[in-house]
Amino acid sequence: MLAPIEAWFRLQGWIPMPFQRQCWQAYLAGESGLLQVPTGSGKTYAAVMGPIAEMLAAQPGQESQAKAAHGLRLLVLTPLRALSRDLALAIEQPISAMGWPLRVAIRNGDTSSHERSKQLRTPPQILITTPESLSLLLANPKAPELFGALQAVVIDEWHELMGSKRGVQAELCLSWLRQLRPGLRTWAISATIGNLNEAAQAAVGVGAAAATSPEPRIVTADIQRTTAIRSLLPDSIDGFPWGGHLGLRMYEQLVAGLDPAVSTLLFTNTRNQAERWHQCLRFACPEMEGLLALHHSAIDRAEREAIEAQVKTGDLRWVVCTSSLDLGVDFQPVERVVQIGSAKNLARLLQRAGRSAHTPGGTSQVLFMPTNALELLELSAMRRGLAAGLVEHRRPPQLPLDVLLQHLVTLACGPGFLPEEALTAVRRSWSFRQLTDTQWQWCLAFLEHGGQCLAAYPRYRKLVRCRLDDEPAAAGEPFRYRVLDKAIARLHRFNIGTITADRSVTVRFVRGAVIGHVEEAFIGRLKPGDVFFFAGRQLEFVRLREMTAMVRATAKKSATVPAWAGGQMALSDLLSQHLRAEMDRCARALAGSAELDSPELQALKPLLQRQANLSRLPLQHQLLMEVCRSREGSHLFAFPLEGRFVHEGLGFLWAWRLARHRPSTITVSVNDYGFELLAPKGYPFDELLELHGDDLFDLSQLKADLEQAVNLSELCRRRFRAIAQVSGLVTQGMPGQNKTGGQLQISAALLFDVLTKHEPEHLLLEQARREVMQEQLELHRLEEVLTRLAGSERLLERTSRPGPLAFPLLVERLNSRMSNESLLERVQRLIREAERAEAN
Repeated sequence: MLAPIEAWFRLQGWIPMPFQRQCWQAYLAGESGLLQVPTGSGKTYAAVMGPIAEMLAAQPGQESQAKAAHGLRLLVLTPLRALSRDLALAIEQPISAMGWPLRVAIRNGDTSSHERSKQLRTPPQILITTPESLSLLLANPKAPELFGALQAVVIDEWHELMGSKRGVQAELCLSWLRQLRPGLRTWAISATIGNLNEAAQAAVGVGAAAATSPEPRIVTADIQRTTAIRSLLPDSIDGFPWGGHLGLRMYEQLVAGLDPAVSTLLFTNTRNQAERWHQCLRFACPEMEGLLALHHSAIDRAEREAIEAQVKTGDLRWVVCTSSLDLGVDFQPVERVVQIGSAKNLARLLQRAGRSAHTPGGTSQVLFMPTNALELLELSAMRRGLAAGLVEHRRPPQLPLDVLLQHLVTLACGPGFLPEEALTAVRRSWSFRQLTDTQWQWCLAFLEHGGQCLAAYPRYRKLVRCRLDDEPAAAGEPFRYRVLDKAIARLHRFNIGTITADRSVTVRFVRGAVIGHVEEAFIGRLKPGDVFFFAGRQLEFVRLREMTAMVRATAKKSATVPAWAGGQMALSDLLSQHLRAEMDRCARALAGSAELDSPELQALKPLLQRQANLSRLPLQHQLLMEVCRSREGSHLFAFPLEGRFVHEGLGFLWAWRLARHRPSTITVSVNDYGFELLAPKGYPFDELLELHGDDLFDLSQLKADLEQAVNLSELCRRRFRAIAQVSGLVTQGMPGQNKTGGQLQISAALLFDVLTKHEPEHLLLEQARREVMQEQLELHRLEEVLTRLAGSERLLERTSRPGPLAFPLLVERLNSRMSNESLLERVQRLIREAERAEAN
């Protein structure tokens, strides 16, 4: 059966790798599973060639493979539309070379209506699509007919999907397909994930691995892919580091480290940062005009595709980009990756490194440029983590009922569903394997009747009990659920999806082309004539019309760059462990019992020595706390080294608990290394720590205290807005009738208030609280951290001024304060004051 595949490999001069053969044989034996090998090793052909071989196999009584089976046989799911084109080209290459009678098609938001109709009339054998487009297909009454011959599903970049609600959306769609096609085989492809067994189970579903084995097959390969990381070290390191204090000031060193002849991707962590670095490099390297580009998800799709094509052909040499190019777009010419600022995550750095030397056995070249001195500590920790072969785990969300509600309406818009059969299918998806009967009945009642509060509004009564002929079912008659109201079905299809970013405004030239999209809140602050920098261009704002910002190119100068929400990243739990070990190594090195054994640690020695002289460097089993006084008030600095999100919860918790013993207004600021509590002058932090220090680590009232400390109600209100969008409680309207972000916010806020008052046990309210606790405040990690800290040796240092570890926390707080001084002016003033204090 594999003869045609082997023939094509010989034509290419290739020999199939052992992991590829394992996948083909496992698939043909009826197994499902997960494939994890390094980026650029041939994963795609390992996953798709088994299904293709099956399609090409001669039918009983036939002697040739001249005619393959009709109908859709292989479904390929990908998280990004950009990946669809590369996957299609890769799959079409052997089909075209060998003349196989197979057709490949792409279906996503960019597919024309003509092509979508053609795919339904005469389905291709292989369809490449996204979770959202697959959901839209299930919302078509012809879905059973379309998928009636499906044999296999391949999920590309599964590690990117499985930790999000998009992954849950894919799980639910696949559970429906498996119920339709009980022999369906699923293979997930992943490059960087730590919890392989859970990832495989989530991909293939509960009890759906194979008829012969309940466990999914996991295929890996011992392919050594070297990642060579070199840091750009500053000439001198300030004893008062702060976020961004190196950044653009190191552009000369970065330019010196770049080679115009070497194809390079420069990764930043935010779109705002990418815009600024692109602007800086254009200024510093005018000779690179036409060879330098900017790529991020807010730039118009056509321009992004043109940039990707030019990178592949080698016409572009340097591209400043964000996570928009993290995933498996195949850029063979790229030889080097630059990471600007810490990637905060081992898997993310590994993924980005894999964009260079994207071939089996290649060595990824990474040039790291810190944006503050302490990021050198993170890079040293990352290097050790990667050397140990460690990668973060990703956990699928559990019981996100908003996604389930959307899925059930999707099915009801399509062929409809029988409640008992649908429940069985839903429970076979990993994220809903623990769904209770009570939760299921609540979901059905909510969609059929609108719940207790919304039953009077027809738009919330979506499901209707119907006989097979779509007539209403009488009481006691067998029934299936359908959506019969065409307006409700049309609105639902338009709002399918789980991505709920803030509303964006299209940016368009007055005389034509679309440039990209920015958030509504940014455009709302502009006046006609204001100039801003976007997509590598200086633009003058002309007017806003129907969610479209009209602009014109201008020569006026401006430093204004759009900011997008969700830009901040926090240290992963795995990296935070290595960071504490790195700090331990530094402390022992200064004490003479270890060595600063990496270039980054050696460069940090002056800063580390300054910290040790003023205060201490903590060992792994120690918690360092510093108290000092300034003209601003009393400061408490704590350094658990657990990441920004954990420190946020911990900081507010400590502030609440300390204020119980001595009431006061306490301000909290956080970063990845620790947090600061600022109270009025004279507040006795040191006295309270000695008397009530154990109370700060108490777990018995953690959840109750946290709810009081962080204004849980307001956090839940914000989270509920996204849940309401996904579940269909609020919608964006049809094209041309879109609501503004403010209108969506008001609608969701009103629903939140009504439900909180009249239906407090509403399961979507409960989901909002759970998501805030588990995802935003990371309650499980907070419990682990408090347990660790409770058993740690506590170091309380009374310092005359903030030291090198504390100084970035002061700047973090200054950065969020309104002032007529620029941030740089305020920081420079603080440094002068600290240096005067040090001299005295």
